[in-house]
Amino acid sequence: MATTERDNEQPCLPGGLIPLDQWSMPDVSVHKTLRAGFKDILEQLRSGLTPESEAFESLDDLPSLPAKKLKRYAPEPDASALAPAILEQLEALRQQGVHNRQVSFIVAPPFSGVPDALLTLPARVIEPPDNLLMSEQDADRWWDEQLSDDDWVLPELANFWLRHRSGLHLLKSFFARVAMDGAGRGIVACSSWCWQFWVRYWPEIHVGPLTLAPLDSERLTDWLDFLARGGNGRSMTARMTNDGHYVLPPKTDESKEKYSCFTQDLANAARGNRGVAHAIWQRALRAKPEENADQDEDGASKTAECWVVPFDQLSLPGVPQGSGQQAGIVLHAIMLHSSLTIASLERVTGIAGAELKLLLSRFLRADLIVQDENTQAYRPTALGYPSVRKYLQARGFSVDGF
Repeated sequence: MATTERDNEQPCLPGGLIPLDQWSMPDVSVHKTLRAGFKDILEQLRSGLTPESEAFESLDDLPSLPAKKLKRYAPEPDASALAPAILEQLEALRQQGVHNRQVSFIVAPPFSGVPDALLTLPARVIEPPDNLLMSEQDADRWWDEQLSDDDWVLPELANFWLRHRSGLHLLKSFFARVAMDGAGRGIVACSSWCWQFWVRYWPEIHVGPLTLAPLDSERLTDWLDFLARGGNGRSMTARMTNDGHYVLPPKTDESKEKYSCFTQDLANAARGNRGVAHAIWQRALRAKPEENADQDEDGASKTAECWVVPFDQLSLPGVPQGSGQQAGIVLHAIMLHSSLTIASLERVTGIAGAELKLLLSRFLRADLIVQDENTQAYRPTALGYPSVRKYLQARGFSVDGF
């Protein structure tokens, strides 16, 4: 059997890294849909058009998974596994002549996992200064102290600026150094929202950015299966609660079971964003009470069976009705900077603290944002992200390209 491009992919980084301008939204392949339909018809003809012995019993009322089961069926991606996959991809792109920069610039949408992965690398981490409001001279001096010949990583560039007349100099100085290959050897993760602002504000930026390939239906299915196996080879079966059609394991040419288009819907709803897709996947999973045992009588692990709620039955966070223009300003500011404290929000939005607290309390109750216990900064949630993006786009705010 011939080796395909997918066969050589890292399972924790499906599709690898690609130049930013090659990113595109996952779409539905009409050819694949028609081919799957014809295959089902042929299978029915071969079986003499015999209907199923009995209708599938709806399991729509199954309870959500407890935390322990969720950790097994849909564990959080391992940042320490993603990091070497990123390094391997960067080296491969250099050998192919696609990437020849000393500083590797990875632009990705929120929840990509890249910032956490960079923190696990054996390299010096550059953290933002306490004061982001610097003069040009102070910004240059600060980078002189931070950038040297050793290997460094910058986990999130969005944390290094404020949309304020005095909050732009730090990134201006940085972009100029990277463009001139004067920043040493490093890897930068930059939120797609931060990037969108800066390429519009300063179109002369040329840093050869890369990004993660979007997860289409097939790659998303393979990735969810990889996570469920957890590196120990335990297989997982996931079926729809409404009709019993399969979601996992991934479909093969030999598969005779009927498969759902759930991961196709999921890939499009998440816009190829792995973190958003994973959060919705966790929300969709269910299990029967009697399936809570992971082992048989001999202590051997069994094949896990899980159930998946259809998209139209999922309840996902939405922006509260009646949210005015100020709500959009606050949400947009949080997206641009990845996370902001109330003090920083006052500075970049001009909205008074009391009004901000009222808005933030609504967003917290709606599960659109969370507050970091250590920094007290507010950041978006993966489940609330799709509705926030749609809300901002519908009201004319500049959104990211993902």
